[in-house]
Amino acid sequence: MTAPRRLTALITGASSGIGAALARRFARGGFNVVLVARSADKLEALAKALAAEHGVKAWAVAADLARPDAAANLASAMKRARRPIDLLVNNAGVLAHGSFVELPAQRHQQLIDLNVSGLTAMLAAFVPPMVARGQGRVLNVASIASFQPVPSLASYAATKAYVLSLTESLSEELKGTGVSITALCPGITATGMLEQARAEHAELARLPGFVIGSAEAVADEGFEACMQGEVIRVPGVLNLATVLAGRATPKWLLRRVSGALTRQLK
Repeated sequence: MTAPRRLTALITGASSGIGAALARRFARGGFNVVLVARSADKLEALAKALAAEHGVKAWAVAADLARPDAAANLASAMKRARRPIDLLVNNAGVLAHGSFVELPAQRHQQLIDLNVSGLTAMLAAFVPPMVARGQGRVLNVASIASFQPVPSLASYAATKAYVLSLTESLSEELKGTGVSITALCPGITATGMLEQARAEHAELARLPGFVIGSAEAVADEGFEACMQGEVIRVPGVLNLATVLAGRATPKWLLRRVSGALTRQLK
């Protein structure tokens, strides 16, 4: 009797932070993994470690998903390799902190190119084959910033709001297809992205430690939510309480509170 095929998960932004933690979690869960990011060296090292530790197959693919043709090229490469993607993790993203008018126009465009255009292209490339096979899962990494305006993170929060909205819409469109889609909405997480933002903006160094979660805990919750087919998962009790309180607060008041908190940090 032929052994069942081991499922394959493709994780973007897998070279560090939440992406690397998700790669480790899915490998631990028995998935073969395709690791995608711009940093080839980091990906190769992680792929070797995961294969050795968990006995899975792990492939490293260096790609810049902000490029218009990147997702289609990646899907073509997987097809040529006869490597169907059973689970897609859209984690690749960038963040820019600061006043909208003080950030270069190019920086805003970078956020849109990767967080919005790149993610959408990945969905367009990999979800239709899942639907055709009648099974598959998608995990989109959004943010707690998806739920509200965030002064000083205006463009970033807007891109993540797009990710959440798109995920919720697709969750309804995909009903009955055998494909589920989940939005993971972490709060502030201890990653290289956060450390870079803190280095560039001294006020972020004053963030209390209890509001900063671990990438591993976020990955555990993301894995669980994805496998259970949940539409939205907000990791952490404090983050969930913040989201629920925000949804019950009038938009005008939420904007003013967010703005006041931002000004206090400066």
